[in-house]
Amino acid sequence: MHLGGLSAGPCWRAARAGCGELSAWSRRYAVGRLCRPPGTTCPQQSRGLGHGPTTGGSPRLRTGVAAGLAGLAGLAAAAFGQVERAEMVRKSSGTPSTLPGKPEEDDDELARRCSCFMAPPVTDLSELRTRPEDMKTKMELLILETQAQVCQALAQVDGGARFSVDRWERKEGGGGISCVLQDGHVFEKAGVSISVVHGNLSEEAAKQMRSRGKMLKTKDGKLPFSAMGVSSVIHPKNPHAPTIHFNYRYFEIEEADGNKQWWFGGGCDLTPTYLNQEDAVHFHRTLKEACDQHGPDLYPKYKKWCDDYFFIAHRGERRGIGGIFFDDLDSPSKEEVFRFVQSCTQAIIPSYIPLVKKHCNDSFTPQEKLWQQLRRGRWEYMHSPSENSKEAEILEVLRHPRDWVH
Repeated sequence: MHLGGLSAGPCWRAARAGCGELSAWSRRYAVGRLCRPPGTTCPQQSRGLGHGPTTGGSPRLRTGVAAGLAGLAGLAAAAFGQVERAEMVRKSSGTPSTLPGKPEEDDDELARRCSCFMAPPVTDLSELRTRPEDMKTKMELLILETQAQVCQALAQVDGGARFSVDRWERKEGGGGISCVLQDGHVFEKAGVSISVVHGNLSEEAAKQMRSRGKMLKTKDGKLPFSAMGVSSVIHPKNPHAPTIHFNYRYFEIEEADGNKQWWFGGGCDLTPTYLNQEDAVHFHRTLKEACDQHGPDLYPKYKKWCDDYFFIAHRGERRGIGGIFFDDLDSPSKEEVFRFVQSCTQAIIPSYIPLVKKHCNDSFTPQEKLWQQLRRGRWEYMHSPSENSKEAEILEVLRHPRDWVH
């Protein structure tokens, strides 16, 4: 369940101090109670996301704190072993629905949105209400809605197992919510988790950021940060139904003079056991449509970044057939990048759920199941498939990425 070794980044190891995994959100194909997406207007065309002064350079070199934040997803495996089976219960935060002196209708919207989460927000509702326009509030609500929508969609498709919900706290500040479904009718394991953490970055982390060109001013050696995100790894049982990984996150640092530096990162990619070209085209076209709302150059740029970033050197191949990946997005504006991230999260379910429904009842052989297990990391030494086999076909694509949308 480890997402490409992303938790190895020294900056995030210093920052997370034991926090858990992350996840993402969708509206179009959601089931059950629907949460309204943050904002009521359609995303506007951006002026070119990701072209600020800190967004250039080699993707292989841009794996600092923001990319390291994706390493929270690597803790999904730990979550699988820690939670007990439970129903998808909605818990009360214990916070009154209204605050003294405020009209009840002012709080109804937030209460409605929170009522369909898998658990109450990590941040107290009273604090969220005091800063509705703050990006930390918007992003926390986005990832919570994402988690709920994705979990509802997966549970509906599975039709058997339910999600276990585990809420945890981080001693240094913040916490998270891990949701796990396992041994279902359709899914072997599916983890969808969020983290909302804050505290002070270590000097080691600050030094690593500066090496990436970020000018940071500390006060008494301290550098307050806030980080939040959503991520997921979903493994169907059927070897003809693909695995998906996704992760979307936000990072903010407050310098000694009160100046704030911020950036977004994330991505979504598909890992099939066997190649189905129709599936690959559907997945990539759905992501491209989401990116194209904000600029025609985004999908090709982030598709290549994904292919490069998830290259596994010792195998000479990518972990899947790609998708999109981006990091350190801090231009043209905070709101425009947020709308881009929102569009990406809204593409998760329509890009993936139709593929699972299409293949979850496909027949398969014991040999095909074994190949799935080998591809998930239970490798035989020097295993090599027969030439011109279906297994060799997927390896060829992993070694030589294709353009799926033209």
